[in-house]
Amino acid sequence: MVSFTTLILTILSISFVVFVIFFGRIPALRNTPIATLNRLILVHVPNGILAVDKKLTGGRLTTGLLRFGRYLMNDRHPTVLIFYIALLVGSEYLFLPEAWQYLSTFHRVAGTIAIILPYVFLYLAAFTDPGYITHTNHAYHMQLYPYDFSIFQPGHECRTCRFLKPARSKHCNICKKCVSRNDHHCIFINKCVGYRNHRWFVLLLLSTAVLASYGALMGVSIMADQIRDKYPFWSIWPAKDVDWSQYFFAWGWGLQENLGIGAITLLTGMLAPMIWSLLAYTMFLVYCGTTTNETLKWSDWKVDMDDGFAFRRRMSPNRQKFTTIEPAWTRWPVETEQVLTSCENGHPPPEDAPLPGEGPWERVWRLKDIVNMYDLGLWDNLRDVFFLDYDFRRGRLPSGGGRLRRQKPPKASPL
Repeated sequence: MVSFTTLILTILSISFVVFVIFFGRIPALRNTPIATLNRLILVHVPNGILAVDKKLTGGRLTTGLLRFGRYLMNDRHPTVLIFYIALLVGSEYLFLPEAWQYLSTFHRVAGTIAIILPYVFLYLAAFTDPGYITHTNHAYHMQLYPYDFSIFQPGHECRTCRFLKPARSKHCNICKKCVSRNDHHCIFINKCVGYRNHRWFVLLLLSTAVLASYGALMGVSIMADQIRDKYPFWSIWPAKDVDWSQYFFAWGWGLQENLGIGAITLLTGMLAPMIWSLLAYTMFLVYCGTTTNETLKWSDWKVDMDDGFAFRRRMSPNRQKFTTIEPAWTRWPVETEQVLTSCENGHPPPEDAPLPGEGPWERVWRLKDIVNMYDLGLWDNLRDVFFLDYDFRRGRLPSGGGRLRRQKPPKASPL
């Protein structure tokens, strides 16, 4: 049982360390042992290594490691992508030779499809242009979305790319380019998730979650059949007359007898909930008509609102647009009806201030009082993600006359 115990402890340890690193800083875990371990791993241990290195080598080792770390964090490289592919290939190499003989024809066909799809969608997500904005296609990206005069203001120029930033775009410091409807930079595909590859990223998450769940269920089913052959009293759901020690002993025997199947079953069983959670959060953002980047921007506005620094006023839907800094026409069926601004002195802007909009300024205290103009409803939000250049104005009135439903307030990042 030594190899089995070592395997279990290794998998659990890696999973725990990954959890601590990725989730130890969220506010919900503040002042908990998880947050303490996160600071130990990310702050105290590196500082200790730095102090030792300064005494031994004058800091040369640390300088080299920091340079390597900056490369890993701030430059595009396929390290994590290769790791992800190796994890898929290695898991299938360990699982399939032992499990194939126990699978029915249906499960062999279904399993083969489940195995192939993540590779297909990984290729499409990683090698599709996410929506890089260049001087050549800048006019095209300007016409995708109008400015909402809240988190996206016209007239802002990207200091790196040297052109006006289209609405919903963001400059990625890793890709070194502006990306249309930038959601986030994903290290697993070594590229940003943006306007043109967002659909493939969603399908990658879905296919990976299905594969992990399918592998876990097949592994449990195979081991359960073998355990019942040796211990007829055993069942997946323990009976009332079965002692817990006997139940877990039988599970241990099943994992030991099928080491490859057992290891991958444990791995996929722990990864599947995480992947489904990420998929659920991604689809929630689609439902809300927002992106990860935009939720972070709304988080900043929420801080200003809590401090009483945020103000809004009405924007006429029939206003004359400044075509030198914003597009005269977009495919989006609605235009903004509000202007949002921030004043650090806590007083509304002067009436003669050169700001867009009309009428008096009103202090805003809550995000729910703001309209997210990029939220058209679930089905249109899905069309925006899965159908490139979808013509929302077809058969609709411009300037908001054809909305499917009342738009919802924006969502701020839960982190």
